Amino acid sequence: MDSRVAELFGTGSGLIAGPQCSGSGNGLSFMSKKSYAKNSKKVKNRSTRNTKPSNNPPYLPPEAEEGNIEYKLKLVNPTQYRFEHLVTQMKWRLQEGRGEAVYQIGVEDNGLLVGLSEEDMRASLKTLRRMAEKVGADIAVIREREVDYDSDIPRKIAEVLVRKVPDNQQFLDLRVAVLGNVDSGKSTLLGVLTQGELDNGRGRARLNLFRHLHEIQSGRTSSISFEIMGFNSKGEVVNYSESRTAEEICERASKMITFIDLAGHHKYLKTTIFGLTSYCPDFAMLVVGANTGIAGTTREHLGLAMALKVPIFIVVSKVDLCTKNTIERTVRQLERILKQPGCNKVPMLVATADVAVTAAQQFALSPSITPIFTLSSVSGENLDLLKVFFNILPPLSNSKEQEELMQQLTEFQVDEIYTVPEVGTVVGGTLYSGICREGEQLVVGPTDEGNFLELKVCSIQRNRSACRVLRAGQAATLALGNFDRSLLRKGMVMVSPEMNPTICWMFEAEIVLLFHAKTFRKGFQVTVHVGNVRQTAIVGCLHGKDELRTGEKAVVRFKFIKHPEYLKIGAKLLFREGVTKGIGHVTSLHPLFMNQYS
Repeated sequence: MDSRVAELFGTGSGLIAGPQCSGSGNGLSFMSKKSYAKNSKKVKNRSTRNTKPSNNPPYLPPEAEEGNIEYKLKLVNPTQYRFEHLVTQMKWRLQEGRGEAVYQIGVEDNGLLVGLSEEDMRASLKTLRRMAEKVGADIAVIREREVDYDSDIPRKIAEVLVRKVPDNQQFLDLRVAVLGNVDSGKSTLLGVLTQGELDNGRGRARLNLFRHLHEIQSGRTSSISFEIMGFNSKGEVVNYSESRTAEEICERASKMITFIDLAGHHKYLKTTIFGLTSYCPDFAMLVVGANTGIAGTTREHLGLAMALKVPIFIVVSKVDLCTKNTIERTVRQLERILKQPGCNKVPMLVATADVAVTAAQQFALSPSITPIFTLSSVSGENLDLLKVFFNILPPLSNSKEQEELMQQLTEFQVDEIYTVPEVGTVVGGTLYSGICREGEQLVVGPTDEGNFLELKVCSIQRNRSACRVLRAGQAATLALGNFDRSLLRKGMVMVSPEMNPTICWMFEAEIVLLFHAKTFRKGFQVTVHVGNVRQTAIVGCLHGKDELRTGEKAVVRFKFIKHPEYLKIGAKLLFREGVTKGIGHVTSLHPLFMNQYS
């Protein structure tokens, strides 16, 4: 979906009213900068002179052959042959969008917005519904708008979401990491979204999310928890308000949003970093309390998401506690930070459902767009806008990239380890590549000696319901039967026996030192985060330099102090020790050649 759709559907909704959007250079307006300046000048001089209306109708970019967006001028009474062709076309678009497609009705292939009469639009939507039924999908009209064309009859264009009805648990799954300072209302917001009931103002909604007694007593999250919210093929919310179990939600949902609830308190920062690096979230939701503004770990969490290149959007919560001026001040504060040279983001305040749709489409396309929502978990104000946003939000990867990952050998990252009565050892994590099936033989490692151990996957559960096949990019728990739990640890990988994994004690990385109180030199110890690996490492040497200061770059050799790890060249790296922080990527490995299966 091109950014010019923002202008097309956003008229009158306040989307491009702010000067930051019009002149941002992100294509959020049809007008060139020169013509915008002229128009502004006219308004300033309060000129009453009438300008000649343009005969050129607005347009979208020409239709792309790839992707999940299809333009159709009209679909009125197609022949049987034409209908079959249209159905095949829809299958292709749905495949490209991993089960979702967007149809622009009343638009020519070259992007010209012609529009249709009321009667033709009704007939076209009827045909589209027949096509969707044929491929096992549903349609939902996202929005309609009248267009000016050389005609006396009012003409409309419509934007329609086509979504496949789920079969065999093949729903679209998006992972959203939830960040923000302590007491900003993260867990309460997730409780309201997933349970379908508003909070009572004293934290009732968050009680179901806590995993430990001390979390319930203090009201503060200290561990990583997962919550799910689904959308059916018609775009309606599926959560615990109507479904009793996670299995029921999975059965009814075509699209699933998995929330990764992370800790806000500074003393649990290592857990928050682990959640961001290990669970590979598609998006990050930064929750900011309207009453406190940007406080505590808010800036740090924003910086972490940006360092790891996770697209971020912002939710200003607790608006029921504040005056309008306080809310506006918090939003202005956020906009100021987002526009700073280090961030270079374009804030987009979401005030209507129309803008929420545009924000979702823009957000997935351009990493610089940052939607901002203002809502309340107690009164429910603007909560529907966030649900519209999640419903429309497309996946970041297309079907081709997904297919390529699935063709590779199996690699499952171990993030959690449990012992379940009558089941045995269970590991939780994310399948990074390949396909994993029940009964499959894999190897897990590296051990402290750098070896890999053979094991068998007894059963798989995804979103708390049984699953036979796990595909690349999906998170799940795998039951390993009577495999000895003491041999496992977080940071291990389960891989296909045919793979020859690179195990190393030492590796080199190109880093940028974000902050350090003194100088960073050889012998310094830091906690290194690379994917699901989290271990203390010693700085071996700095190539070409004796020491580093804040803001400087260098290639550094690190050595793990406890046990060897499985790493990949190009993996993002984040290290910290007290106030010292840095980011970078792995450039070379010093592999061990002793890894064997036992």
